[in-house]
Amino acid sequence: MPWRRLIITALIIAPLLALFAYGFMRDARYIHSPLIAKAAAPFAITLFDGTTLSLESLRGKAVFLNFWASWCPPCRAEMPSIEKVYQAYQGRGLVVLGVNTTFQDSESDVAAFVEQFGLTFPILLDREGGVSRRYQMRGLPSTFFIDRQGIIRTVVIGGPMSEAVIQSKVEELLRQGG
Repeated sequence: MPWRRLIITALIIAPLLALFAYGFMRDARYIHSPLIAKAAAPFAITLFDGTTLSLESLRGKAVFLNFWASWCPPCRAEMPSIEKVYQAYQGRGLVVLGVNTTFQDSESDVAAFVEQFGLTFPILLDREGGVSRRYQMRGLPSTFFIDRQGIIRTVVIGGPMSEAVIQSKVEELLRQGG
């Protein structure tokens, strides 16, 4: 009968361990980046619609800068929450910029992704990876919360971030005045 106890114990403990491990795998990682509390690196980049946008033109607004790729599962998982928070807060001075790492993606996949998720915020195409390098991107998704004065306040590497986390970080950014 000891083997029955072993099986029952394994059946009870294994799912608990799996849930515990899953929690670690899916949590976005807040990192202490050397970029925190520094001015966000300026850039001018082409948007998916063909226009050009510069970060400097957004001074006075809170910026949620998210690097993503269409093939990235955590990027796909967090995108509906990003869109929802954007819709809720754009009238309060929030700008969401979705920087597609086009140097490791394809524009046709970007178009399909944008359509699939019904994204309405600006999509930037980092075709040569210059913006990704300026922000020392280490993994996808990578998100930079930039205050109204252009200072990086929080960096999150990995994900997916929950809607609650995104919302709390955005509210914190909007409270910082300006």
